[in-house]
Amino acid sequence: MPASSPSAFVNVRGRNLEYRRIAAAADSPTLVFLHEGLGSISQWRDFPARIVAGTGLPAIVYARYGHGQSDVLQQPHGVDFMHRDALESLPEFLRQLGIERPILIGHSDGASIALIYAGAGHPLQGLVAMAPHVFVEDISIQGIVAAKRVFETTDLPQKLARHHRDPLKTFYGWNDVWLAPAFRGWNIEGFLPAIKCPLLAIQGQDDEYGSMAQVDAIARQVSGPVEVLKLEHCAHSPHQDQPEIVAKAIVEFVKRCIGK
Repeated sequence: MPASSPSAFVNVRGRNLEYRRIAAAADSPTLVFLHEGLGSISQWRDFPARIVAGTGLPAIVYARYGHGQSDVLQQPHGVDFMHRDALESLPEFLRQLGIERPILIGHSDGASIALIYAGAGHPLQGLVAMAPHVFVEDISIQGIVAAKRVFETTDLPQKLARHHRDPLKTFYGWNDVWLAPAFRGWNIEGFLPAIKCPLLAIQGQDDEYGSMAQVDAIARQVSGPVEVLKLEHCAHSPHQDQPEIVAKAIVEFVKRCIGK
């Protein structure tokens, strides 16, 4: 299994962001992993290394502002936080690292950020969206409410502390904005028709934060080639609930993207 380098930091728009490289035999294109709403580099576990091993491509795994060992969130997110990450932070992050035409692999909020980035016209060689959100459903809000209850009544804060500098700010920075009344109308479907790169959308039947309507909307509205993988006995983290199936699907998709 390829080993990742130690964490490094890059200053993006005045904030230090943590990232790690996973080297491979090939130089490009680079796989870029975008984590979920409560995610970090370490929470991906060995999944990025598995994809690197299967594809032979290098990877970058990074933690967004307010996550992992990146700078701690200083003020609440606005309802446009995913747009800001996709349209401001991610382009600058990739520019500073010299990454052009990457293949983005996003999970949950990270998948939504990847879709906005692609829909804004940034060049990509491919995009994998696992458990993406393109609009807010009742099940989304129910899942966020349930997560808050778990955070406040279990040892989840201690578990998150293994991965984040300030688990309380990380959690409430994510949870509060999703529960804000103004967020109920959040929708990124307007970005979908401009997505022309190959796209693989993956959704679990038992996802507690979204239904199949999310990936169906993506498949219906993007302009480029799209594949949809719907998984039974799978909740919000396909790469953890069905790791073998998901890794195989992503590796094969990436190989098609690069003509192997």
